[in-house]
Amino acid sequence: MNLIPLPAFSDNYIWLLQHEGRAMVVDPGDAAPVSKWLKENKHSLDCILVTHHHADHTGGVATLKSEWHCEVYGPANEQLPFVYHPLRQGQLVSWESLSFQVMEVPGHTAGHIAYWAQPSDQDPLLFCGDTLFSGGCGRLFEGSPQQMLQSLDHLAALPGKTRVCCAHEYTLSNLKFAMAVEPHNDALQSYKLHCEQQRSQNKPTLPSLLSTELAINPFLRSRHVSVMAAVKGFAPSTSNQEADIFANLRLWKNEFR
Repeated sequence: MNLIPLPAFSDNYIWLLQHEGRAMVVDPGDAAPVSKWLKENKHSLDCILVTHHHADHTGGVATLKSEWHCEVYGPANEQLPFVYHPLRQGQLVSWESLSFQVMEVPGHTAGHIAYWAQPSDQDPLLFCGDTLFSGGCGRLFEGSPQQMLQSLDHLAALPGKTRVCCAHEYTLSNLKFAMAVEPHNDALQSYKLHCEQQRSQNKPTLPSLLSTELAINPFLRSRHVSVMAAVKGFAPSTSNQEADIFANLRLWKNEFR
């Protein structure tokens, strides 16, 4: 079973899984790159997973559904502009030999969900949309800092070998901020060099590994002393409450240039 990132727009990835002539895709904001790949590789599309309602994740779904008559799954707590199977925390979606566990991860949007699966002979897969990025997390458009912190805690509890399939190539920008937060983090410095090499060769930095993110991502490390101290340097009025620290870390990232 092969995992393929299809570039879309300026920095999106539409994740495609293929196996023996069949394919599923995650968050197809644009139908064109998906249809092009399917036709060139003589595959049929029979499943679409959607993490949240934003157009750059849903814009191609209706076209692909009409063309391939595939099943579509998405968050029960959001309005999507097409017919789909609504999913909630703890439900399962099966495709080929995979069984995806549904995780509710509000914060970026109110009803955002993620999908996690353990292939029998490969490292686990996490399709997390815009909740977790390599080196960062999504903006809080509809949820609270407390919700996003809890959502990231749920993702952080997954196995360390989990392949983190984010929906955007934001990694270098995120790592620039992460270096401002933790300039003496050796793992972060090494990972930044690796990602710079990947992008210099026009290769994706993704998927990342969850174990890597736990070592370098300030939004998964907001309880670490070094991150807390950096946040209080940015916003001296920050309290010791976890949600307050996380909120000001996110505010810092929003303003960072």
